[in-house]
Amino acid sequence: MSEREQQAGTGTVHRAGGEDAGTPALVYVIEDDPGVARLVISALREFGFNCETFGSGAAALRRLQVEKPDLCIIDLGLPDMDGFDLMRRITATSNAGVLILTGRGHPADRVMGLEMGGDDYVVKPFEARELVARVRSILRRRGLSPGQSPGKRRYASFLGWRVDCAANLLRAPDGAEHQVGTAEMQVLRAFIERPHQILTREQLTGSRDLAPTDRSIDVRISRLRRKLEPDPHDPAVIKTVYGAGYLFAADVSWE
Repeated sequence: MSEREQQAGTGTVHRAGGEDAGTPALVYVIEDDPGVARLVISALREFGFNCETFGSGAAALRRLQVEKPDLCIIDLGLPDMDGFDLMRRITATSNAGVLILTGRGHPADRVMGLEMGGDDYVVKPFEARELVARVRSILRRRGLSPGQSPGKRRYASFLGWRVDCAANLLRAPDGAEHQVGTAEMQVLRAFIERPHQILTREQLTGSRDLAPTDRSIDVRISRLRRKLEPDPHDPAVIKTVYGAGYLFAADVSWE
């Protein structure tokens, strides 16, 4: 069996070594060209990342049911599905960042990729160190460094508010504490993990099969706005982007 066939069937794990590796961020590299995959993996491992490689979208989706990555690097020209469809399915079921790595350099593809929730778009051929820098930049925006694992990301702060994600607790700038329901916390966590990005209703709920008539997300958004916004009827933090979704308009720091 060829290397390409092996990669298409199962994921290949590349764990960062060294005593100072800690718990590195996990990156999925979904790329059917073994040479490109090796180049990406080699560069990422040099900077302390854990990686898993997949030669097909189906293999990555199967693995996603078992372990959630911090970021996915996705080639749009996969053998079994369009990369845009894979990205849509990944962002609907996880909070992973997405970096598109592709040979498609047309501006329309770039715009579509970013509007669909991609954090960055890199066209082949690429410089490996620049790719790593873009990966690190995405993780920093999400409050996660290469030496952190998602499990350590318990506390988030924004605009004087503090969120204890493990206890579903929201502390206001004046010190007042609010217990947040599990469904609301799911939405809030999606927002604070991807600030300044348009998120669809499916991304906020983690459901790919959300019915157009399902208004549960609107109820959760309304409850969060009543807690966070000075004027819930004129929201400045959780903004509605008509025809696209919602955007969390605040910088977030993690500890």
